[in-house]
Parts: sequence; structure tokens; C-alpha cells
Amino acid sequence: MSGHNKWSSIKHKKAKEDAKKGKAFTKIIRMITVAARDGGGDPENNADLRTALDKANAVNMPKENIERAIKRGIGELEGVRYEASTLEGYGPNGVAIFVELLTDNRNRTIPAVRHTLNKFGGTLAEKGSVAWNFESKGMIMILRNKYDEDELMMTALECGAEDFITQDEYYIIYTDPKEFHKVKQKLEQQDIEIESAELTMIPKNTVNMNDNAQTVIKLINELEDNDDIQHVYANFEIDDEILERISDV
Repeated sequence: MSGHNKWSSIKHKKAKEDAKKGKAFTKIIRMITVAARDGGGDPENNADLRTALDKANAVNMPKENIERAIKRGIGELEGVRYEASTLEGYGPNGVAIFVELLTDNRNRTIPAVRHTLNKFGGTLAEKGSVAWNFESKGMIMILRNKYDEDELMMTALECGAEDFITQDEYYIIYTDPKEFHKVKQKLEQQDIEIESAELTMIPKNTVNMNDNAQTVIKLINELEDNDDIQHVYANFEIDDEILERISDV
């Protein structure tokens, strides 16, 4: 799973670069709006909204943008209605692709996803075809240069973490999704500075993509460039050395 874990680090770096260009704003605004609509505008009582606001603050989103998104969500302002849904498919070499959407028009989004998959030798699949191969986890990333590994690992486990790994310049902490916010809060209460925290999907088994690494990375990047797509998960594994070499495609 090392190649898959390394991809988490690479995606985080890419997200930070996208944030500098403002590319992350559209997706996060949608996330805030839907979270507020479904759970109310008070982040103290809405865990999904807290997560979305953390993402907004991480990319230095202006306060007025955040406030407008919340007001749209709770109905104080007019706005487009976004719906959450998923799509499943296969990429090159049969790699499983699981896509999370927030879209106002599935009739626009589904053909776009199908076109991208076909472009890279993949195809859309029936609902349930690949979802079984992914499980939800909380993922918390912390910079390695700020904390001792053994001490942080013990702290994380005491806070309720399920797993702790070291990857590049990050410590990555995995949690049960139901315990995600509780673990994150406990770490913050101990003055642990969190670089990134989100719910993610982890594959139960993987397909080695060393021979087709560049194609699958390009596929995922193109899917993620679609504003209607919030997250793309795939069950690939690529050797770290190869992944590092082609991660800038």
C-alpha cells in the first residue's frame, strides 16, 4: 500500500498549489452550502460543516465567501441546488474508480465523467460494482518536522486513532469515520497542529499500476479538474519511485 499512501501526500501537495490559484474555492463553497443545507448553519452542531470550514480556512477563503455559502445553504440567499451522489467505473488495467459528486446537473456531469474514463481506456460501471472495495476512514495529516514520531503515535492512539504511518514529510493518522471529529478535536486540544483532515475512502485491495502509472494519474487528475467532482478514489498501487517521477503530469 506504500504507493497508494504516497499518493495521499502528493494529492495534498497538489491541493495546496490549487488553493494558491483559487481553484479549490468552487468545490469548497459547494461543500459548505450542502453541509449547511443538510445539517444547519452552526458548525458546533454540524460536523460536516466544521470539516468544510476547516478546508475553507486552510485555503484562506475570504470570510464573506464562507458566509454567503452558509446563507445559501440555510435558505437565506437564493442559489443553485447541489446534490451529492456517486459514480463508479473502471480505469486502465481494471483499476476501480469511485467518484463523489456535488452537482446541480447530473445530465451534464455523467457524460463528462464517461468521456474522461473512455479517453483513458476506462468505462462507467453499474452502482455497487466497485464501492464494495472501498471503506470510509478519517485521515489526518501532520507535518513530520514538528513532532517526534513515537510521541505523536502514542498520542494519536490514545486519542482513538486506528492507524499511524509515516509518508514523506507527513505523519498520516487514520480513524474510524465515526470517531474522526472526536480524534481531531482531542489532538487539537493537545496543541497538535493539523495540516489536513478529511474523510476519505481507502481501498481494501489494490491493482499494481507500475506499467500504466502515467495514464492512471492523468485520468485521476482530469477527473478532479471537473468542478462537479469532489473526490476521486482509485485502488491502484504504484512503486514510490515511479509515482514520484510521474506525479507532476
